[in-house]
Amino acid sequence: MPAESVEGLCLKARQAVEQRNPERARQLYLQALGLRPDSPDVHYGLATVCFQLKDLTSAAHHFREVTRYDSSRAGAFINLGATCNLLDQMDEAVAALRKAIQLDPQRGEAYYNLALVYRRKGQPELAVQAYREAVRVNPRMGDAHYNLANLYLEKHQYKLAIIHYRQALELRPGWEKADDGLAAAEEAQAALERPAEAAVGAPRPTSTGNGAGGPKLDPERVVDPNVQGVLLTGLHKATVDSENYTRHFLKVIESEIEPAIKELSSALLYPDTPLSELDESIEKFEAAIQNMRSAQRSLESSVEKVSSLGDRLLQS
Repeated sequence: MPAESVEGLCLKARQAVEQRNPERARQLYLQALGLRPDSPDVHYGLATVCFQLKDLTSAAHHFREVTRYDSSRAGAFINLGATCNLLDQMDEAVAALRKAIQLDPQRGEAYYNLALVYRRKGQPELAVQAYREAVRVNPRMGDAHYNLANLYLEKHQYKLAIIHYRQALELRPGWEKADDGLAAAEEAQAALERPAEAAVGAPRPTSTGNGAGGPKLDPERVVDPNVQGVLLTGLHKATVDSENYTRHFLKVIESEIEPAIKELSSALLYPDTPLSELDESIEKFEAAIQNMRSAQRSLESSVEKVSSLGDRLLQS
């Protein structure tokens, strides 16, 4: 009886997989591998059934063999990254997934798995960036929307969390976990908005005493410019300065911080970034942070001056 060919053994292995018999498929792929040990297709099939059998160490080994014999397979790098993540081999997982993205930047599952690794490594900002790339290249990836919403919820960015929970629910109506997350984000956002609404409608205290709440402004009192003119002028100037410092602070965030974060995230997220470019991105980010802190200090100092002059005016 003639020996079976590699092609025949692989065909039987695929049929065994369809019949939900991965152990039989593994034996057939092992026979095929004995005939052609350098075949990336055989290694790929064997890696897949090992993964199904939860033999993750063997799965990772054979996915590595696929990439060794055929370094152009983005799918093999994605699966290697996912498997290494489950094995807690996170540095190798990141390297494999970055390579997959380099080979095919339109594979949403590569970004998704990279986000999973970054989340486990305790790097939530990089995880957010990777999830955002996942939903950019594949807007119908419901799990990515859901996980991104969870990260935004943890970061107290409730409006963004609400957007992505809703997108997850559009893709998978009735998803209980997404429903629960959406409810939590909406409740948290409403709690943030309620104090502001209450402050807008709240009447100003009318007591003229110096109780526990500090100095109060008498509504019947008339400010005399001849007496309080210097204070009024100083308060007006400090208020204008605060407005200008606020605009400057927001401009720094928009024109320096946001671009610096995007550039640094891209350098860290994508593979093969030259070390010189990474160093340059880090320097830009650090310079932007310094400018933001300087603008913040100026704003805080100006606000304190407004508060101090206001208190002096009330007490005069």
